[in-house]
Amino acid sequence: MSAVLYHGEPNGASLTVLAALAQSGLDIECRSIDLLAGERHALPDIADPIALDLCIEGEGPVLVIGGEAMTESVFLAQYFDEAADGAGLQPADAYARWEMMMWCRQITERLSPAAALLGNLATSQHAIAAIPADGFATLSARIVSDDLRQRWQALNDDVVDAAQVADSETKVTAAVERCEKQLSDGRDWLMGVFSIADLVTYSWLAGMQILRPDAFAAAPRTTAWLARTADQPCVTAALGRSTVSEPLRAWAPGPEINRWG
Repeated sequence: MSAVLYHGEPNGASLTVLAALAQSGLDIECRSIDLLAGERHALPDIADPIALDLCIEGEGPVLVIGGEAMTESVFLAQYFDEAADGAGLQPADAYARWEMMMWCRQITERLSPAAALLGNLATSQHAIAAIPADGFATLSARIVSDDLRQRWQALNDDVVDAAQVADSETKVTAAVERCEKQLSDGRDWLMGVFSIADLVTYSWLAGMQILRPDAFAAAPRTTAWLARTADQPCVTAALGRSTVSEPLRAWAPGPEINRWG
């Protein structure tokens, strides 16, 4: 059965999935798409538009197997790990696996929307705002999700909500503090063993080290953990798929904002 992974630059959700795929060793075709050109919403192998509307991650990667679309980076990472009969990305203990999934939920619901907003304002808003009106109308008409279309529209309109920016900065700092506390017992990895939790957290936090360095000033353990994760072969392989010089600065509209809390 044919399988194709459509992904953006290795940052955020695409980085998580590309690294998990590299760790799994599965032979799946990877096709890089230009997220800021709206290519995710015109994939040739998907006939049912609701398949793309199911992804709360925004411009996250899409795995198409036998014509069926699968989304969400954490679930795709689990799929790769399990399809490879265990690639070492999930703890064997049931409680430890629950802990990992709870950690991932915190990251995807709190950190990732914040990181995506800050990243988009810093690196992609200008490009989206520069899309000609007729081209943007065509692009946005293909986006099935009303919520995601609104985020694209806000970037195209050059709308900046100061309260959302401040809240996002607070959430990035909180994520760093949470990592620092988790690593305080001397462990190398967030769950004690290298897992999807490390991939997901790194994928959304590494770019913030560039944009919000002050958040890491008092977090030596987290800084060291970021360096260890960057050196993992699967992460190196994922970053090696980049088509730009600085993939951690490559952002596209991300997770839905209305899930913040």
